Amino acid sequence: MSPDVDAWLEEKRRQPFESTVIPLEELTEPGGWRFAPGTGNLEHHSGRFFTVEGLHVRTDHGRVGEWWQPILVQRDIAILGVIAKEFDGVLHFLLQAKMEPGNTGLVQLSPTVQATSSNYTRVHRGGRTPYVEYFTEAGRGRVLVDVLQSEQGAWFHLKRNRNIVVEVTGDVPVGDDFCWLTLGQIRRLLRRRSVVNMDARTVLGCLPVEAPAGAPDGEEVFDRGPEPCGLHTMTEVLSWFTGRKSAYELSARLVPMDSLVGWRRESGRIVPEDGGNLGAVGADFSIVGVRAHARTREVHSWKQPLLAPHGLALAGLVVRRIGGKLHALVRAEVLPGHRDTVELGPTVRSTADGRGGTPADPRPEFLDYVLSARGRVRYDAVQSEEGGRFLHAETRYLVVEADDDFPLRVPPDFAWVTVEQLLALQRHSYYLGIEARTLLFCLNNL
Repeated sequence: MSPDVDAWLEEKRRQPFESTVIPLEELTEPGGWRFAPGTGNLEHHSGRFFTVEGLHVRTDHGRVGEWWQPILVQRDIAILGVIAKEFDGVLHFLLQAKMEPGNTGLVQLSPTVQATSSNYTRVHRGGRTPYVEYFTEAGRGRVLVDVLQSEQGAWFHLKRNRNIVVEVTGDVPVGDDFCWLTLGQIRRLLRRRSVVNMDARTVLGCLPVEAPAGAPDGEEVFDRGPEPCGLHTMTEVLSWFTGRKSAYELSARLVPMDSLVGWRRESGRIVPEDGGNLGAVGADFSIVGVRAHARTREVHSWKQPLLAPHGLALAGLVVRRIGGKLHALVRAEVLPGHRDTVELGPTVRSTADGRGGTPADPRPEFLDYVLSARGRVRYDAVQSEEGGRFLHAETRYLVVEADDDFPLRVPPDFAWVTVEQLLALQRHSYYLGIEARTLLFCLNNL
């Protein structure tokens, strides 16, 4: 059932797509975007989709207690849905070759449905979203995954998506931009740069499956065993996590863009002032406009703002065997966009030059170890983040297996948690952040 993926994707990328950076002022046209009077917030005339607003952060976590930054506010809950079906006893997943204006390479493999409620209720007055009925109408199939998950807590304010996988038995018509792929094929594509998009990674990573050693590509075993246990019991892990959420105060208050300290509009962008704001050091991005064209989308041409990072990010995970079980060193990350202050992140999350993801975390612990390659590198690939909201945002995902000399005793914000425990936590909302979910999916599919 599966095509030659490389040839198929190459064919899709030859379509006449366009994504061009334009000044933000060109977004402001009748029926489009505007700088709201009185606030300067970037918003769509419909009041839907998303807005770019200001954020004022105060916290007792880390070295910097206060900063200002722009942030994306999307109150719509998006559906990230994948249809699954067995062919010849092997589970396949219906993925889409989807163009997003911020994608590296423009076209990447996405879930069957990747759409906000503004999209699939057709606020844009465009075409219908294919296959959305499989996720909005009950009884279409057997639900394998259905969980709300967050996105980037440094760039989104309280963002959440519905991650859902539905297994069907009946015939499913396959559109021109869709194809069936096995987990084995997806695993191999995870070794490649920016082919499997962020939304497909987070949805498929929530599957309660594990590929056993020596199993053929695409074969899955559903995990129905007892509670996983390692260096710490699950109760101890949850107690540590709750303690971290209770340990810090964080106020993240939405404010008008016009009131942001340390940011300015310049040359058609919203940019951080050099040296003018501690927040600008951690919030290393600009807000830009893009003009997009894609005849494969519900609306063929549109303009929108995007958040444009200024460089490659790093998400590094240290793993080691303890008592014969593979453990990951995760961190309780305090980020202003999280719904409950803290989610589990990788061992290290930083910019490529070693700065942390927020001003409160200027240089993460264990960064030097992750970059030194003293441990065995188990995974190292660059992957794209969400191309519908970010412009060419890429992260180097790195998994390093440490030897027995790496310390078991770690600072309070860190904990050794087994891979099985993380998989169990991932089936629930707001435990694992988006970078940790990608790393876990890549690690579990090596």
